[in-house]
Amino acid sequence: MRKGSLEEQELIESVIFVNRVSKVVKGGRRFGFSAMVTAGDAKGSVGIGYGKAKDVSDAIRKAVTKAKLDMHKIKIRNNTIPYSVVGVHGGAKVFLRPASPGTGVIAGGPVRAIIEAAGIQDILTKSLGSDNSLNIVKATMKALLSLRSARDVAKLRGIPVEKIFS
Repeated sequence: MRKGSLEEQELIESVIFVNRVSKVVKGGRRFGFSAMVTAGDAKGSVGIGYGKAKDVSDAIRKAVTKAKLDMHKIKIRNNTIPYSVVGVHGGAKVFLRPASPGTGVIAGGPVRAIIEAAGIQDILTKSLGSDNSLNIVKATMKALLSLRSARDVAKLRGIPVEKIFS
């Protein structure tokens, strides 16, 4: 996506977490902040950003900028994902499953923020393994980016789309 087009459209920005970190120096402790943010247009595009700074607002601003530059298009069909998928990053494992219309977003914390920013309205999720928010966010994005449409799979296999469903 072009950088100019991202500024014009309305994006949903959501802070996933803000973390205070400290560095011990000779004079005492120096505090800094890190922030994880998701940005999406609720139409299938979503990105995540991680920013670090001495001030909370600067860390969030950096994270938002990175999230806008890291936007990816997600495959969505009938307000849900086309099929079940698992994403793994570090010790975190995230299971995403399509849901029937009217189910809503069954997800917790970091996964919910990404799903809502992407515009997915019906989905079932389960976070397994590590509860580290950073790894859960990255596992969720890996799962969403691994989704392929039937047309893409048919093209890779060199067969017509109708043959995939038979």
